[in-house]
Amino acid sequence: MSTIHDFKVDDWLRRLLPGRCAFCLAACESTAPWCQACHLALPWNLPACPACAEPQPAGSRARRCGRCLQRAPAFDTARVPLRYEGELRGLMQGFKFQASPRAGSLMLALLEEALRDKPRPQALLAVPLHPRRARQRGFDQARWLAERLSARLDIPLVGAQRRRDTPSQRGLDRKRRRGNLRAAFRVETALPSEVALLDDVMTTGATLDALARACHQAGAERVEAWAVARTPLP
Repeated sequence: MSTIHDFKVDDWLRRLLPGRCAFCLAACESTAPWCQACHLALPWNLPACPACAEPQPAGSRARRCGRCLQRAPAFDTARVPLRYEGELRGLMQGFKFQASPRAGSLMLALLEEALRDKPRPQALLAVPLHPRRARQRGFDQARWLAERLSARLDIPLVGAQRRRDTPSQRGLDRKRRRGNLRAAFRVETALPSEVALLDDVMTTGATLDALARACHQAGAERVEAWAVARTPLP
């Protein structure tokens, strides 16, 4: 597989080489934008905790992790197909910090594939940025993914608001992340009974947990957490 620089292949090259793997440019045998070898080599999040999707040791049986047994998250289950490491890290950094539509399209295709045979919720919510943070970044990666996934899966997209511009979560432990996000979100629309929340990367799950609590307050009974990748925790 390629390095991060290979994800920046110009659009003209993509048009010039239809039917080629987006990772290594080898010929694809299917309509998917990747070859079988590159697809198998991706850092799949298996096994993982069925509640929070925290990666578990290879060869073990997927069971609820100790943290979820001690304190269950506000969402019922997490569907996060990949681990945030290796080649995927480069792909996601290109999407998040450079707004690469090529990287975003690949992430969207990988997530859509992982959700293909799963039950559909009645509404989809993207983890919102605070308006000030959105203006600073100029790009809302979760919203970008949610708008396209909503159209592809035919799931209504519902908006949520970030009530305050919380400090960065980077470097905080799980407990401080939860405190940082307490009452940070609001959902003004009455929600159906089953909804899904979408973010690009899930680290500890604190952000999705806080948004899930706001969804329950808005009427949701079952909440799923969706993300493209999960950050392995020590």
